[in-house]
Amino acid sequence: MKLAIIGAGAVGGYYGALLSRAGADVSVVARGAHRDAIRANGLQVVGSVQGDFTVHLPAEDNPAAIGPVDVVLLTVKTYDNTSAFPLIAPLLGPDTCVLTLQNGVDSADDLAGVIGRSRVIAGPTYVATAIDAPGVIRQTGTHRRIVFGEVFDPAPTVSPRVRDLADLMVAADIHAEPVADARIPLWEKFIYLAPFAAFTGAARKPIGAIWEDDQARATFMEAVAEVERVARASGVDVAADVRDRIATYTGSIPGTTRSSLLIDLQAGKRIEVESLPGSVVRRGRQVGVPTPIMQGLYAVLRPWALGPS
Repeated sequence: MKLAIIGAGAVGGYYGALLSRAGADVSVVARGAHRDAIRANGLQVVGSVQGDFTVHLPAEDNPAAIGPVDVVLLTVKTYDNTSAFPLIAPLLGPDTCVLTLQNGVDSADDLAGVIGRSRVIAGPTYVATAIDAPGVIRQTGTHRRIVFGEVFDPAPTVSPRVRDLADLMVAADIHAEPVADARIPLWEKFIYLAPFAAFTGAARKPIGAIWEDDQARATFMEAVAEVERVARASGVDVAADVRDRIATYTGSIPGTTRSSLLIDLQAGKRIEVESLPGSVVRRGRQVGVPTPIMQGLYAVLRPWALGPS
């Protein structure tokens, strides 16, 4: 199986390196110093549960130099979609599918509008990685989980292409979980992630500062309920105990945990405000579900969408 990674940064680069290490035919689309470092020294992974390792693989800024592949992994931040989507076309063959691992629940629809519904598969990923330097990715936790499957017209069982890709990932020591309907895990993560990102971003504080305050914690959980109501009104049958699981999980993680939105905000970068709280607000309006808490947080964060002025 031949794969290409668009967004060979902390997430895509890490998964691409694991797949290449296991013998898969992997190429990455990269630019600038990151591309140059990969070409010169290979793609290095440090601090990982597999130990430090380096893989040597093609790194191209022009995807036409890679050509058609079997699977494209899309792992850029959602605010980079405008520049990333055009890179996909040269990688498409007759049966190529594109797996989007982006945050939120908008990516599959947005991607389908460009390449067609039949090519798109999707799912959430759970991983803690960062770029130490150009060409060097550090794993900062132990998670390396991808839950993915069909999004449009899912069948009762896992599709063959999802199963084949999951088998490849498992062989690469990625904790892949193929599912028949990817909408459910996408929304179950979104129900947590959108409030987590919005609250930590608006407060400029890690989750502990919110969770330890009774009023803030109660408001956080009501925001979780808002997103759950949007999911159900959208026809997505998330688990009945999704809020209880989110409360347990949020209370168990280190209080110093920051969302990627907060990390980007504090680093002066663009933030995924439109695909997280913004998406909740827009989708709530579409299905007639009020989202006053998420709407307020969206209004606070929206001026920072492009980073500091």
